[in-house]
Amino acid sequence: MLKAVRTALRIATLTVAALVALLSGAWGALALWYQLPGGSVVRALGTAAWVVLVLALFALVITRRSAWPLVGYVACYGLLLAWWATIVPSGQHAWADDVAHLATGEVHGNLVTVHAVRDFTWRSDSDYDIRWETRQYNLDQLVGADAILSHWGSAAIAHAMLSFAFADGQHLVFSVEIRKRRGQSYSAIGGFFKDFETILVAATERDVVRVRTNVRGEEDYLYPLAISRPALRALFLSYVHAADALARHPTFYNTITSNCTTMVYRMARQLDPGLPWDVRLLLTGYLPGYLYQIGALDHRLTLAQWTARAPITARARATPPDADFSRAIRTPP
Repeated sequence: MLKAVRTALRIATLTVAALVALLSGAWGALALWYQLPGGSVVRALGTAAWVVLVLALFALVITRRSAWPLVGYVACYGLLLAWWATIVPSGQHAWADDVAHLATGEVHGNLVTVHAVRDFTWRSDSDYDIRWETRQYNLDQLVGADAILSHWGSAAIAHAMLSFAFADGQHLVFSVEIRKRRGQSYSAIGGFFKDFETILVAATERDVVRVRTNVRGEEDYLYPLAISRPALRALFLSYVHAADALARHPTFYNTITSNCTTMVYRMARQLDPGLPWDVRLLLTGYLPGYLYQIGALDHRLTLAQWTARAPITARARATPPDADFSRAIRTPP
């Protein structure tokens, strides 16, 4: 009886270990596909060789009921992880035009100078006028901030941006995005495998919002935030400092752990360490509910009332290119 129990436990342990090896092997295959140096043929051959190795070791574990193939796999996987650790962000690539420059800032008292503010005029994703500017902002004139959510598919998924408003009519948007290389396209899976670096875009609303509503066919929503002036100032400066940090130390974008809302959350927690984590920080389409819960949306209106007021897409699409875009999207029809 005891022998039978030991045999069963041994088989169960080997089976679990083999399953773990298969799952980690799948991760390894994707890692090789996205990061193995060389063209698509080299990546395909390297990935295929890894898959064959994992399946062969898995078969040996099952047929021979031996742990030795797993020992061999652990050694191979260790080498894979050692190689993976050598892949670091460089900041040095042929970048797409809209992420060619990293925003940086200089703070002198109440005056903040932001370099590489993007102000493109977009006609399509491939037809645009390039404009990068240096702009100065007076923190004493900082009067508000809006969360802007841009939906392109599922109601649960949106791109989140934060727009800061100044008394002189300027609006500066900060948007955490992937820094695409020239000709590269976004991939949610690639975002798990060091395929993109992170950029904190500083841009005008007529650029970063209008390209989504008028060019890419996305649906955008604007939620005015209820933030005290000291917190507003601190949040703006945290974005400027985050942009500087990214310029000095490039980082990889990650679909889950380092995206458009998780980075905002980390900065906001510097102001309020007790800020709760919530799944809506990942399912960004539901972010307004989270903002309402923590008091970032004024409770004089209900969440449903804020949601009814939020759509700006129709106004954005009706605004001529030479009009005051920021004023137009905030003016009710």
